[in-house]
Amino acid sequence: MLAKDLENQECPHYSAFCCLAVARCEHTIGNPVYESQNLLQAARLFLEAEQLSHELLCPSYSEHLQAALDAYRNCIKVYLDNDQPALAASLYLEVGQSLRQLGRINESIPFFFKAAELHRPCALSYVSDLKQVSNCRIVKGDYDGALSALTEIQSIAEKEGLKENGDRIGAFTEVLNEVEVTRFLLLLFLQPPKYKLNPEHAKLLDRYANMDIEPVDYIDEDLYLLLQSLMIAVDERNESALLHLERDIWPKLNGQQNDILNEILRKYRDNTLILPIE
Repeated sequence: MLAKDLENQECPHYSAFCCLAVARCEHTIGNPVYESQNLLQAARLFLEAEQLSHELLCPSYSEHLQAALDAYRNCIKVYLDNDQPALAASLYLEVGQSLRQLGRINESIPFFFKAAELHRPCALSYVSDLKQVSNCRIVKGDYDGALSALTEIQSIAEKEGLKENGDRIGAFTEVLNEVEVTRFLLLLFLQPPKYKLNPEHAKLLDRYANMDIEPVDYIDEDLYLLLQSLMIAVDERNESALLHLERDIWPKLNGQQNDILNEILRKYRDNTLILPIE
């Protein structure tokens, strides 16, 4: 097959054009299975050509990437037209992750959102896709946008994560733990004025500000107490306490959360924490 020969000769974009030609033929005879297979193969070959140019730092107008995106969109349309939303969602995720690897993080976010919309009937998949959105926004420094996505995740996980007997489902417990800690750290960094606080965010901050409130069951008690202490140190602008807490909290957080914690400390050192949360 010509497409395979060209691929073996390390000419992925020429091979992709052959796959597109085959896909058009399959469309003409009404064969969506082979049409989608060839469109997907073309998309991945164009993407391979773009990644190669990216790695070699070759000047380009991203023409291979645009061709890949067009092929992906056409393949997704075939899947949706044939009532295969799960396959379409998997391709939206594939595109989003590929764009992120190419450093096009802002461009990846709409694809993760589209995957989330298709995965909405499945709570865990929907939550997973929204986490991709929040991760991208955090990387880009859009902490308000990340907080919005994480708050929706929290709402879904609390609603869907309970068994009939009231016990929590393990997978959702992990989601709630991660999302609550990340949201709390983002709020400490952003320090929104009280009148601008979302009710859910105000409730979260009250939970850590009030020593009489019992910790939620999905947060480790030691971590809960450390986060309470962190909030007090931020309110009091106590740099030495913040540095001491960083050492104790660091092992209990994931990499992204530690990055946000570091931003809190940097903000303190640079601006001496302009105002505490009221």
